[in-house]
Amino acid sequence: MPAVTADTLTLTRLPALDPGTTAWRDVVKLVVAQRFLEGEGFAVRRPFPSTDLALADPFLLLDHMGAVEYAPGEAKGAPWHPHRGFETVTYIIDGAFEHTDSAGGGGLIADGATQWMTAGSGVMHSELPTAELVASGGLFHGLQLWVNLPRADKWAPPRYQDIGAHDAALLSTPDGGALVRLIAGDLAGHAGPGNTYTPITYLHATVSPGARLDLPWPAHFNAMVYVLSGRGVVGASGRPLEEGQLVVLGAGDAVTLTAAATQPQASAQGWEVIVLGGLPLREPVARYGPFVMNTKAEIIEAVEDFQRGTLIRSTPEHVASPTEPGMAHRTSADETLDG
Repeated sequence: MPAVTADTLTLTRLPALDPGTTAWRDVVKLVVAQRFLEGEGFAVRRPFPSTDLALADPFLLLDHMGAVEYAPGEAKGAPWHPHRGFETVTYIIDGAFEHTDSAGGGGLIADGATQWMTAGSGVMHSELPTAELVASGGLFHGLQLWVNLPRADKWAPPRYQDIGAHDAALLSTPDGGALVRLIAGDLAGHAGPGNTYTPITYLHATVSPGARLDLPWPAHFNAMVYVLSGRGVVGASGRPLEEGQLVVLGAGDAVTLTAAATQPQASAQGWEVIVLGGLPLREPVARYGPFVMNTKAEIIEAVEDFQRGTLIRSTPEHVASPTEPGMAHRTSADETLDG
């Protein structure tokens, strides 16, 4: 796994949490990711939106791409397509995507890097495998997360944040048993590099076999855990969780996970999990394909703008190295997920 690794004993440690003063969140829903074809026909596993979890406010979609070993000529991507009204977060663990946008910019997302695209008022872009990956084949593994924008920010100018593999904040547990890559948000006073309009926390953790990961978590955020590979237990009651499964956690101010002592061969280094949560917007959601707005009329406007060629209203801004995490508009607090 080329996603950033480090000697956990040399990293900044997360605080040890006191079980006597911490309210551990527990599992309230388990979702098994469903399989879909996207773009030119590449397979994804999607825990939401689904029949079991229609909306995970403020998140709109989570697609798990791979892990897959492509043969020569098999790799596919998502050619030119529009977006309006939300943000797409593409995190590539293995392999590479080449991004191209409506301003003529672009770049490579590879081996632990993230591209954070704020579609805002409207943007066109493509994400395709590199020519080398198409020609020679190889391992590909990544995620795409859609984050809703508050009503006040749906018309913000488009923005791209190129978050390099080594930009993520790297943290470890007190005993060094887990490596945490913080992509966005705040965790125990440590900030991830991603600038967000909607307050969220998004991280990728590798938990060594038999090790435990305890995370302080804002009580006003919701929380979910998705398994990339391996197996373990989550929550106060120790709910088993394995690859392709997601759990929604209930109220509390801390999240606990423990990796199984014996892992599948493919997960020998540890249990690979995504932990994410945010402040629900509690606003109406109207969505149609690549457009997510607040009303049906706004969706119709987006479709008509796309058909007329007027979807792009301003030039996207590219941010090479984000330095101001947490640029967020606050809304009413909530402790549970919709859906």
